[in-house]
Amino acid sequence: MVDNDTQATVEVEVGEDVAEPDFDSLSGIVTDGFIGAIGGLVGTAVMTAVLLVGTTLGAFDLNSFSVLARLTGADVILPSNPAAVGYVIFLGGGMITWPLLFVSIGSYLPGETYAARGIPYGFVLWTGFVLAFYDGYTGVLLALYLLLTLLAHFAYGFALGSVFDYLSKRPTTLV
Repeated sequence: MVDNDTQATVEVEVGEDVAEPDFDSLSGIVTDGFIGAIGGLVGTAVMTAVLLVGTTLGAFDLNSFSVLARLTGADVILPSNPAAVGYVIFLGGGMITWPLLFVSIGSYLPGETYAARGIPYGFVLWTGFVLAFYDGYTGVLLALYLLLTLLAHFAYGFALGSVFDYLSKRPTTLV
């Protein structure tokens, strides 16, 4: 039997030494940007490894990166190797643009962790990549191109999300 007339009073003291974390501080924002860049670097490194396997099998051409250099006009920086300039642009996108988009929409993607959410995110990125970097592959090479670039993007998203999961456990991050 419960006595409804009994009341409990709980007092909570809030002192000056208990401070709310300041998530809008410049240092927190810079730290989060650094975390995103590290995640993007790790993801792009993993993706590059898979693309190199595709290059070895003849299902991906590294000269496809030269299109990025030509589109931006950056091929004049190193005219003898526009693919290297294009790869640097690709790396910049993988370290800055895509991690920023991922952190802004990551909570809306399916999955319990950022690593799990990175896989569908990688799929979305793949839909643009597969068309932009297509180099006329047919038959078995086309199938390998589709499969390896898809796996590369799954690996990118998973690695990016894994870094976010690992480094975002700190209380001063926005992620």
